[in-house]
Amino acid sequence: MASSPTTEASAATPSDAGGSGPDTPGALSHGLKQRHLSMIALGGVIGAGLFVGSGAGIAAAGPAIVVAFAASGLLVMLVMRMLGEMSAAYPSSGSFSVHAERAIGPWAGFTAGWIFWTLLCVAVAAEAIGAAEIMTGWLPGTEPWMWVALFMAVFCGTNLASVRNFGEYEFWFAALKVFAIVAFLLLGVAAIAGVLPGTDAPGTANLTGNGGFLPTGAEGLVVGLLASVFAYGGLETVTIAAAESKDPVRGVAKAVRTAMWRIAVFYVGSMAVIVTLIPWDDSSVLSGPYAAVLDHIGVPAAAQVMNVVVLVALLSAMNANIYGASRMAYSLVRRGEGPAALGKVSGGVPRRAVVASSAFGFVAVILSLVWPDTVFFWLLNTVGAAVLVVWGFIAASQLRSRRTLEREAPEKLVVRMWGFPVLTWLAIAGIGVIFVLMLRDGSTRQQLFATGGLTLALAVVGVVRQRLAARR
Repeated sequence: MASSPTTEASAATPSDAGGSGPDTPGALSHGLKQRHLSMIALGGVIGAGLFVGSGAGIAAAGPAIVVAFAASGLLVMLVMRMLGEMSAAYPSSGSFSVHAERAIGPWAGFTAGWIFWTLLCVAVAAEAIGAAEIMTGWLPGTEPWMWVALFMAVFCGTNLASVRNFGEYEFWFAALKVFAIVAFLLLGVAAIAGVLPGTDAPGTANLTGNGGFLPTGAEGLVVGLLASVFAYGGLETVTIAAAESKDPVRGVAKAVRTAMWRIAVFYVGSMAVIVTLIPWDDSSVLSGPYAAVLDHIGVPAAAQVMNVVVLVALLSAMNANIYGASRMAYSLVRRGEGPAALGKVSGGVPRRAVVASSAFGFVAVILSLVWPDTVFFWLLNTVGAAVLVVWGFIAASQLRSRRTLEREAPEKLVVRMWGFPVLTWLAIAGIGVIFVLMLRDGSTRQQLFATGGLTLALAVVGVVRQRLAARR
């Protein structure tokens, strides 16, 4: 194994290598600039799940999807605030995995880290497949595997080169996503106000008609809530990336403090625009709510415009997930929780961890081509609720670490969790409620059991490793 199990958890240096700065041999570089972090934080909340996956939530909950996104957004804000408190105090490329190890024990850091790594690697494969489908739609003479191979090679190579390359790609990807969502919101608000040429103000007709604001009842709202929860995944990456910036504390603090308005504007705001402008039960909503709105207000080639935006969102997610997976693997290895070979750093980049994370993505893509309805479907189900497990570890870690910080290092509390400990307990209760709701539906129940099995297996391995280390 690499270093001792507590090396990173106790030192928690920004480089995760026990060094004192970016020039320390074997340490991660500090190549990310503040503008990179700012845009990663801004664009990180805008994923393909928002542009496409939200359609299923709207079809299930109707106009009440606004309430669903607001409720799940509130939970995400609490989780991000807790994570921000710990990450500003102890910046680390292992983020919540390191915090879980410090607060709960090595087994918790091991479990949270490796389940997140698995989640990101499977997500990379799913995103590569989604991007390939768009490309083959534009160029029908090409094969999906060709695009998958190209995208995987490009982003593996980008992450192998330097962290600055990752930052630049994400900066421009995020800028395009932010431009797209802001343009959508401006056009939507103008259409709602009736000032857009060729449109009439809809008033509240679509909000109160077609069955009312809650047309499918509580059951529909629950389905919409579950769909909205998983659209928020990926926000954690900014706390991982912050460790490779010149001022990680400032970067984390700024990202967390602006999370509230970003979630409110991009998610809740866009849902409100969609259900105000078009009927929730319009058949076009399910396939793509944003394209449906653009088509409704007369934007030429609306479907293709949204295809470009979704493609950018998918490629951005691939880039960010390969980066996040490689840094999490590196962090785990530095703490003795993985194969030591993956811990080697050259040129400020954990290149073996990048290759290993990308390789898993390649394998998952092959599985999707050979067994799309069996092995790959099982993989997707296995990580279906992984983000909730991660959120649970974040909340439990913050609950235990806050008292220690107040007692031993109060100056490190640059970011403070609101209403501690009441709101921390409220977030834990919210995560528990979502688990219960998942048990009520057949498809989400399967995901919950599969993720629960993976979590339990990792926890058992982590406990055994921890006890063996204690006996040495």
